[in-house]
Amino acid sequence: MPHNGAGPTRREVLGMGAAVGVAMVTGMTTRTATAATTGPIVLPPLPYAESALEPVISARTVSFHYGKHHKGYVDKLNGLIAGGELADLPLEKIVTKTAGNADQVAIFDNAAQVWNHDFYWRSLKPGGGGKPSGDLARAIDATFGSHDEVKKQLATAATSQFGSGWAWLVVDQGALKVVKTGNADNPLTKGQKPLLTIDVWEHAYYLDYQNRRADHVNAVLDSLVNWDFAAENFARP
Repeated sequence: MPHNGAGPTRREVLGMGAAVGVAMVTGMTTRTATAATTGPIVLPPLPYAESALEPVISARTVSFHYGKHHKGYVDKLNGLIAGGELADLPLEKIVTKTAGNADQVAIFDNAAQVWNHDFYWRSLKPGGGGKPSGDLARAIDATFGSHDEVKKQLATAATSQFGSGWAWLVVDQGALKVVKTGNADNPLTKGQKPLLTIDVWEHAYYLDYQNRRADHVNAVLDSLVNWDFAAENFARP
């Protein structure tokens, strides 16, 4: 499976779990309760326990995905930007500033993967699935014809992405669209506003589903996708 950056030690994993637990109990923000990282870019705590997405996504998968892959991108990015002008920029600015720059491919790849994963964990929730409501639901009906159709298009985008990547529901020039991106790329680089995403890198599902990506994607759409998060993003200017 693709992997970028070294994973944490056992001590770091234990410390990460403690930080997440504190954040869940006290309501600390994602920028104040983090795992052990060194640098301006932090690893936000998960918004739920590692086991909270079971049985669709196992605690083992979340532990590897968050504690090794996501953290690995954070650590790698901090090393790449240390002492440079990018170290003072917000994560989103690092992504957009380095996109398409041949001299900053490694920085872009790691920054975009940090941003994508921060967004991905919030695109899921225990007991998710179902349907959106309010303005987003009306926009989906107007654009796609039905909620079932937007689910179908998201599933198609996720399962047809060749190799590693992401499926997204976005707003593009005022219109809802389903798009897919390869590897680390994301809609920010195209001026689109992401509403939710599905991760189809192998480390997101292979321990649980092996090569059955479609089964994983459909289970996420049926039981975990966070339409409340999508609606909040849709309402945001």
